[in-house]
Amino acid sequence: MENYKPPFAITNEILSYVSSISEKIGRITATGNLESKLYLRKNNRIRSIHSSLKIEANSLSLGQVRDVINGKTVLGEQKEIQEVKNAYAAYEKFFEINPYSIQDLKKFHGIMTKYVVKESGDFRRGEEGVFNGDRCIFMAPPARFVSQLMDDLFDWMKEAQDSIHPLILSSVFHYEFVFIHPFSDGNGRMARLWHTAILSKWRPVFEYIPIESRIEKFQNEYYDAIAKCHVDGASTFFIEFMLSQIDKILDDVSVQISEDNEQLSECIKRLLDAMEYNIPYTSKALMEKLGLKSKEGFLRNYLRPATYMNLIRMTIPDKPNSRNQRYIKV
Repeated sequence: MENYKPPFAITNEILSYVSSISEKIGRITATGNLESKLYLRKNNRIRSIHSSLKIEANSLSLGQVRDVINGKTVLGEQKEIQEVKNAYAAYEKFFEINPYSIQDLKKFHGIMTKYVVKESGDFRRGEEGVFNGDRCIFMAPPARFVSQLMDDLFDWMKEAQDSIHPLILSSVFHYEFVFIHPFSDGNGRMARLWHTAILSKWRPVFEYIPIESRIEKFQNEYYDAIAKCHVDGASTFFIEFMLSQIDKILDDVSVQISEDNEQLSECIKRLLDAMEYNIPYTSKALMEKLGLKSKEGFLRNYLRPATYMNLIRMTIPDKPNSRNQRYIKV
């Protein structure tokens, strides 16, 4: 029996996007700006988590998602709060993912859906459909075929990884995964996580590129592309759609890095340079390190802006004026 090959065509538009994305990601990687900015990477990861969950109807705001991740108390549905905790736990173990392993796929689905999905970490046993809100786009294949379909998809990926560009392969996987819909819940989240995992094996900086934020912004177009491919019987249009979104998000990230470089004042740079990671400092100790006398000037120009930008965190965030307050570089 001939090995399964997902149906798609490589168009001139796809090749053009592959060239453009490769050039842009090369520039971002060469400068090292994103890798060196821990706070920017963390903010992008939070954006990824918020966007991916919002697509799945999680109602928590970006600020609430950030607060959950930072360990603060958030008023909201327990299920939605748990989804944030799960997603963050999965992204924190991102570097462990082997995107060509079904065992890893199930493991990370277990992390992503812990306490919120009954069949967490296992393929579905019931029938499922692909929905955009209340609208059913198509019914997924029967549950009895899921295991074989996933084996076929992963066998193809392993075989194709050296001959098909990761930008194309990851998009094909994304569509095929959504079509198979192997889990009872969390398929969208896993498709987007795995898409990024495949790309990160090609260029590690993709771990901190919030592709999910573009999909969330163009959610209807995302589902329309999936629906069109289902009718066409090939993933070509979805590949073009995803590459167009990745191409645009790289423009956004480049602007983000440029603006961040301009906005980061000399005062904040001095403060960060004076601090070691994971060491708690009193405000007095930091003023001494910086040779400052005015506490009000220190708070206004150094500490408050750095805290607001999530460059440093308080050890007692609920009591900002506590005499036991310490500050840690993040």
